[in-house]
Amino acid sequence: MTPPAKLRAWYAARQGLDGSLDGAAPATVLGRSGWARSVGGVGPYLTLFARAGTARQQVDQAVADLEIHELPAARNCTYVLPAADFALGLAAGQPFWGGEWNIARKLGYTEQKLERLCTAVIGALGRAPLEPDAIKQTCGETITSFGDEGKKKGLTTSLPLALGKLQSIGEIRRVPTNGRLDQQRYRYARWRPNPLARFKLSVEETQVELARRFFKWIGPATPAEFQWFSGLGVKAAKTVIEPLGLVPCETVSERLMFPEDREAFAAFTVPKEPQYSLVSSIDAISLLRRDQQTLIDPADRARHFFGEKGALAATSLVDLPNQVIVDRGRLVGIWEYDPEAGQIVWLSFIQRNRALTAAVARTETFVRDQLGDARSFSLDSPKSRVPKIAALRKAAG
Repeated sequence: MTPPAKLRAWYAARQGLDGSLDGAAPATVLGRSGWARSVGGVGPYLTLFARAGTARQQVDQAVADLEIHELPAARNCTYVLPAADFALGLAAGQPFWGGEWNIARKLGYTEQKLERLCTAVIGALGRAPLEPDAIKQTCGETITSFGDEGKKKGLTTSLPLALGKLQSIGEIRRVPTNGRLDQQRYRYARWRPNPLARFKLSVEETQVELARRFFKWIGPATPAEFQWFSGLGVKAAKTVIEPLGLVPCETVSERLMFPEDREAFAAFTVPKEPQYSLVSSIDAISLLRRDQQTLIDPADRARHFFGEKGALAATSLVDLPNQVIVDRGRLVGIWEYDPEAGQIVWLSFIQRNRALTAAVARTETFVRDQLGDARSFSLDSPKSRVPKIAALRKAAG
């Protein structure tokens, strides 16, 4: 059986957390390590900084130049993707668009009204990108209010439906108001040329290509892990994995990978020197497979992480409540940023040393000087983070 340390170190190397992507362009990093989940926090910035040392301004410029972009992709969730994957990401997300549409239909909203509104939105964006309020003013009566009943269901007007649909089919894209990915104020713009215009893959072929990327990003992985990432059912996931010709990573294993990768995996050895990286709670190394337990060393099973409501046992984690420190794929610490103090507050699972302290200081400088804060997601705030920071300080002594 493969030692856990080797498996973790392999994941880190495949993810570019071994220094092999240092200085690489943002699109190159995302093409190799996987799409960066984006929820209005600093995740994409930390993804690129940890792997390539990318400055925030470089990331923002890559977004402005459409070398990378935030769009609805797998499971119709927002990720930051390289340009080469724009069409694939949109196509992979399309089958999962429609949650709000189902609510609207129950409120009596019709497909004809939605199409009329979509046409009006496209017309409104004909000359320049607009913020939602400006779109509302221009589209006027084509926007339906769902009143108190809609408000109870989280859908006040029909405009989000139109914006969501038009994004999913590549007709429009949303542009960060101040050019940054760690906030959720947007303008909307026409997308020309539509990235889907020349995309010819069927729904099943699209999912096969998504699976191909997934197992390159984070293989060996189980079919269940791909199923979660893709949003597919058990049977559908099995169907789209089959054409890839994957093999078990060892004689008896649920974890699958490409045959050529298995040869490299067999020859792979764990680096002797530490490779410390501070990454977000939704970094691809943990989120793609959504299996935190593989990354937690047996010696750390009794550890606790810290959420807004208190301590969480390491053995209970499905998602990470804190930003984390990794070393060759192993979770060796947790951290949060205190903007008032301008400091990273961190707890190490191992004995502190110069290299680890230097890695923390490097990321602290990046967050303080270039980001200003390290929100995990859009609703995260310095105030909501106070309990976690206090718990971390206490635990760290």
